[in-house]
Amino acid sequence: MPLQNRVLPTGEIAAQPWRGTLMGNRGILHDDRQHLKSARWTHPHWVTCVLKYKDWHRPVMSPRRYTELFFPDESCALAAGHRPCGLCRRPDYEAFRAAWAEAHGDNPLDHDDRLLHAARVTRNRHHRRHEAQIATLPDGTFLWVDGAAHLLWSRQLLRYQAGGYIAALPRPPSGAVTVLTPEPTVAALAQGYRPMIHPSARAFLDAATMP
Repeated sequence: MPLQNRVLPTGEIAAQPWRGTLMGNRGILHDDRQHLKSARWTHPHWVTCVLKYKDWHRPVMSPRRYTELFFPDESCALAAGHRPCGLCRRPDYEAFRAAWAEAHGDNPLDHDDRLLHAARVTRNRHHRRHEAQIATLPDGTFLWVDGAAHLLWSRQLLRYQAGGYIAALPRPPSGAVTVLTPEPTVAALAQGYRPMIHPSARAFLDAATMP
């Protein structure tokens, strides 16, 4: 049975069988039986990491060690409120920090994580959503459209399901939409940060538009 450690673009942590392309960390969320406890984070420094780094290895969800979370792709991770790790993803981290600084000023990382934390969850611990005009949104932003998560990329909306993308809709030229990606992260995307997206998107996107 799959462990409950797959993160969806809606911020939910689910037990699903797909394999992620990135791993993440929010602290120790599980018990000694590999079951999630009530907390969905224990610190505000939510990062995304590569699946393999040097020769480091350990069993997933080991007792009293941080809970390994998995993401379909980086756009999903950003929508859930994570950012690149400064250790194992240093080039991506530097690119994200540069875009973030253009959008928000060059603040210390600890300050930025707290700014992001306030934008990704509500006071009652739910994933925060906001409204925006679709014409203003950059590639890599996740939207909630017709009861499902969709990735905005180029001229299309890619429908997310079960760890990948299953369909594409034309991008509307205008109108208000519900946005899943936190507002500070959307601002960094608008400054040119280009997240990795799942290989299943290739069926719907021209090769020239893929990251």
